[in-house]
Amino acid sequence: MTEKSVPKVFLGGDHAGLELRKALREVLVWMGREVEDLGTHETRSVDYPDFAIAVGERVGRGEGIGILVCGTGIGVDIVANKMPGVRAARCTEPYSARMSRAHNDANVLCLGARVTGIGLAEEILKAWLDTPFEGGRHRQRVEKIRALDEKRRG
Repeated sequence: MTEKSVPKVFLGGDHAGLELRKALREVLVWMGREVEDLGTHETRSVDYPDFAIAVGERVGRGEGIGILVCGTGIGVDIVANKMPGVRAARCTEPYSARMSRAHNDANVLCLGARVTGIGLAEEILKAWLDTPFEGGRHRQRVEKIRALDEKRRG
């Protein structure tokens, strides 16, 4: 996947993030993005790590980018960042979303459905998707993160 390609988007999250995830999926489809929702698709209580792992594995293999939603965005962020190749960012406003892409080359966006309304979440999503990685001095820093991933893989 090159920086200029339009990557597939993998969605995932728990029961608390279901409605926000549905709304974000509609925005992504409207934007012409290829989307695969890895669940959950039910309102019954489920464990967010299962869905963060599913998205993280696909992103870590370079198959696309990810959007994870749980109640606060914290749980899915913690899990996603344990996956090799994932640089997840929990964003609560558009500026952080832009910086997570521009400076950190974040490949997973984490949102909290109980703390972020749909309108703001859509703004965050658009800012995140519209911002390219700047490279330059930030590339060296991201390469250090990649090296750490490789070291952890053994």
